[in-house]
Amino acid sequence: MTGSTVVDWTWETAEDPDEVHALLRACDGYQARKYGSAAPVRNSGTTERRVHAGDVHLLRHDGEAAGMFTLTWDPPFALAPDSFPAATRPAYLGRLAVAPRWLADSTPAGATCVRRALELASARGADALRSEANPDLADTVKLLELLGFRRHGGVLTDGEGRRTVRLQKSFAPAPAAGAEADG
Repeated sequence: MTGSTVVDWTWETAEDPDEVHALLRACDGYQARKYGSAAPVRNSGTTERRVHAGDVHLLRHDGEAAGMFTLTWDPPFALAPDSFPAATRPAYLGRLAVAPRWLADSTPAGATCVRRALELASARGADALRSEANPDLADTVKLLELLGFRRHGGVLTDGEGRRTVRLQKSFAPAPAAGAEADG
């Protein structure tokens, strides 16, 4: 086609921990500057473990890392028994990050990442997707809420001053086998 541009957005399971960690830190730095907060301290060993476990999903645009998230069955944060509503098989969304270039352009890369996490979690049998977010990152929390996540509990603050809110998106149970449709 003459005069058209093909935009190449692709998903892959991340293989390079250094690339993933650099994207995570770049996003953290951008968000810290935007919201006037401190960037979280990230552990490269955790990044490496998550990449090698196949938990990191990477969105690319024309070959460049544009966004990422982790999807796990084990919570990446400490949980009190009443942290979330009951779920039989919850999955956990973590380390949601978008390259600063795409954040600055208001490209929906973050929404694309969250939608992909929802699709994967549901397809893999999760009945809920849980996440923690910094409430000071208002755009991130708003995005999660727009995509169906609901806050549970108040704002938590740890001993180092990090603030978080807990969010969960519950999936509707699949219809029972043999159930008749309403007519």
